[in-house]
Amino acid sequence: DQGGWQPIAPSAVAFDALSPTPTAMSPQDIQRIIGAFASAAARAQQAGFTFLEIHAAHGYLLHSFHSPLANTRTDDFGGSFDNRTRITREVVKAIRVVWPDSKPLAIRLSCTDWLEGGWTLDESVHLSQSLRALGVDVIDCSSGGMAGATIPAEPLYQVPFANRIRALSGLCTAAVGLITTPAQAQQIIADGSADIVLIGRQMLREPYWPARAALELGYSGPATTQPPQYTYWHKK
Repeated sequence: DQGGWQPIAPSAVAFDALSPTPTAMSPQDIQRIIGAFASAAARAQQAGFTFLEIHAAHGYLLHSFHSPLANTRTDDFGGSFDNRTRITREVVKAIRVVWPDSKPLAIRLSCTDWLEGGWTLDESVHLSQSLRALGVDVIDCSSGGMAGATIPAEPLYQVPFANRIRALSGLCTAAVGLITTPAQAQQIIADGSADIVLIGRQMLREPYWPARAALELGYSGPATTQPPQYTYWHKK
């Protein structure tokens, strides 16, 4: 009503009672979106990025195709597991045309919806196995994103997802979510639960986190420095 746009989704299913009902995507919309992902990857390559991650979690568009709770389509992009994950596979294939094989490609998955009848960890394993053959290198293992979920959020609660997908897919995995201390991150790597630990909110709270981690874990390499953007903020 105030100049916004009409959202699109796999099906005309609103996120919740307070959210607008999206328009179900046409086959032409789907092909346009696949092309848009590839165009974005091409711009990233031109700009000199060295690592690319596809967001297919947290209720964003690709995840909404994965989840039966959001995807009620009856065409080639809905119903069966293969159909619901088709758009993600097509996005990966389109990106790999423009993103060099020498550069890693990651994808963030919601490994479970935490809801009855939703997307499951077993399906995440199955999808990861198929994405490996298409050129994905890393699965960033998160969860949730559908309305009404009760998520048992506590330190390291998503690490088992990374561990299982790593073991069963042959892909590298990244562990995320309420990992706040250097000791936690070190243990995840040391016990083989994941290949990468991604730190988000704790880095925002504590920009010197890498320096603290180096000190606490006995790192003896080149000296760590404070983030340049943090230095700039202080100078202002």
